[in-house]
Amino acid sequence: MSVAALSFPFSSSSYSSSNFRNSKSFKLPNATSQQLSLDSSPPNKTPSSSQPFKKTGAIVVGAGLAGLAAATRLQSENIPFLLLEASDAVGGRVRTDFVDGFTLDRGFQIFITAYPEARKLLDYDSLNLQRFYSGAKVFYDGRFHTVADPLRHFSDALQSLTNPIGTVIDKLLVALTRIRVLSQSDYDILTADEVKTIDLLRRTGFSDSILDRFFRSFFGGIFFDRELETTSRLFDFVFKCLALGENTLPKNGISAIPEQLAGKWNPSSILLNSRVVSIDSESQDGVIVKLENGELLRSDLGVILAIEEFEAVKILAGKPGPGLVKMPVRSTVCLYFSVDSNRVPVNDPVLFLNGSGRGIVNNMFFATNVAPSYAPPGKALVSVSLIGLYDSVPDEELVERVMKELTDWFGEAAVRSWSYLRMYRIGFGLPNQCPPTNLMKNPRVKPGLYICGDYVTSATFDGALVSGRRAVEALLKDRATVKV
Repeated sequence: MSVAALSFPFSSSSYSSSNFRNSKSFKLPNATSQQLSLDSSPPNKTPSSSQPFKKTGAIVVGAGLAGLAAATRLQSENIPFLLLEASDAVGGRVRTDFVDGFTLDRGFQIFITAYPEARKLLDYDSLNLQRFYSGAKVFYDGRFHTVADPLRHFSDALQSLTNPIGTVIDKLLVALTRIRVLSQSDYDILTADEVKTIDLLRRTGFSDSILDRFFRSFFGGIFFDRELETTSRLFDFVFKCLALGENTLPKNGISAIPEQLAGKWNPSSILLNSRVVSIDSESQDGVIVKLENGELLRSDLGVILAIEEFEAVKILAGKPGPGLVKMPVRSTVCLYFSVDSNRVPVNDPVLFLNGSGRGIVNNMFFATNVAPSYAPPGKALVSVSLIGLYDSVPDEELVERVMKELTDWFGEAAVRSWSYLRMYRIGFGLPNQCPPTNLMKNPRVKPGLYICGDYVTSATFDGALVSGRRAVEALLKDRATVKV
């Protein structure tokens, strides 16, 4: 559950999944035919003067959220730019496939409307956001128990006070945590003293019952980290956004978000399927980017690397930059099933959490209860998420285990009618942001070379957008200094 996407989702990503046949993507004309990836080897020499350069103001490498935000800021400053993307469409990790009338987001991602940077950049009305219930149903002791936001669902919250998903004191502590985070600025939260989230929650006084039955599955699903070792800074930021906003899905899939950003520019500003093999930031001719097809691109202002952290580490080998990638990176598996719409066991647009302490399912939901457009008429879509990659388990076995486990949740009669659609094994879902962290990293590697991505800020949709803007601001600052 990415909060950047709730990723929660957060640049480009590495996916392994069932094939993507019959998928539709947001594609642009005038794109070259190579694929973008970055070689760790620096160029051996400055390109020969006999090789012509294509010149532009700035070059952004990677069309995930961070790269798109960087390009958006460049356009607002009337700076010409070229955006290079590895794959066949924009979005990075925030992608959607359309298969036989079903809308399949690549991994479970929820968009939180209170993300401050997103509110500046996106037109929410055009996204036609579909809303979740503000709470969850937790499977524990053989049945579901409701956890509800008392400000939005007061009667539900009142009825849940004595359920086994935490004590009455725990529910009071949730309210006090809400007050605490709302009293702080985003900057104060992201630069505060930090501990692991689990340590913060224990220090606050939460009982094991709510930690194990709610927090590990809900926030563990956001961070892809059931141990809750993620920094308390990120917990507080996400908690604040959840308190202020709503959990949603765009009507046309999560990829509608990057597509909206990219749709604001001239299509010729974006080159899809374009592999970068080297970047020379020492050239006397400016910063030179070489594509796999031999084409040379020259940036007069600078290059912004809006790529995954591990790719940035490779290409910046020997230069100051992001440093070593913190391990383990956060992984997830998302499985989709179809079912006749009249056989869906519940109609609420609610997230279901595994609070039992057993099994492999972390969370699931009936996507068409939230966004009916996610399935063709007469059909419903089921989304199930696991934390971890389960790379040693064959697809068929994983599907069988998930369906068997969910039979305990909803009954055999309901689950046996589900048809398996597709599985996404996402090896790099989020960066590891366990303490110590620096969520305000300087995007400047050197004059003319900058980094951005959710690993530079907070591992959320908003963090990725913020990092793209800050990278351009660093570039502009360097250019102003040069002019002076």
